[in-house]
Amino acid sequence: MTPEGVEQAKRLRDVLASEPVDLGVASELRRTQETLELILAGRDVPLIVVPELDEIHFGSFDGGPLEVYRAWAAAEPPNVPAPGGGESRAAAAARFARGLKQVLAQPATHVLVVGHALVLRYIIDAARGLVPAARIAPVEHAVAQHLTAAEALTAVELLEEWSHAPRFRDPSKEG
Repeated sequence: MTPEGVEQAKRLRDVLASEPVDLGVASELRRTQETLELILAGRDVPLIVVPELDEIHFGSFDGGPLEVYRAWAAAEPPNVPAPGGGESRAAAAARFARGLKQVLAQPATHVLVVGHALVLRYIIDAARGLVPAARIAPVEHAVAQHLTAAEALTAVELLEEWSHAPRFRDPSKEG
């Protein structure tokens, strides 16, 4: 983690200090696990790793400038895998839904998920009834987004359905 990331995690820990957390969830990326550990420092909360919530597989774009991937992604349909063995947005959405189902199946009421921008944006938007867009608005780092179990289930259902017949929404038509 960068020093800035450590500070962001500590600030979020302070923001969430009075909120109950029964379970912490992170992806396989060590940075998300370290962030989760920092946020929950001093609490006796079980932590699990859910690989299905890993970032999208960028293929040949991995490690390169994000803007290059974003330009490609905006020009390609959601069912086209990223070149170089990458993942399509539709396949990623189905995987995110599977991961969220695993989280919902846990015997916990208050779950803290630390994840990646694209994963979180897909889930947050889907919880609000929005299918993915070709270009998404970034999720601000280290800012709590609260979802109910019902909203998370809505996200699962929408992402599963969308992944079978994906078409991007048109953000210019949103009010």
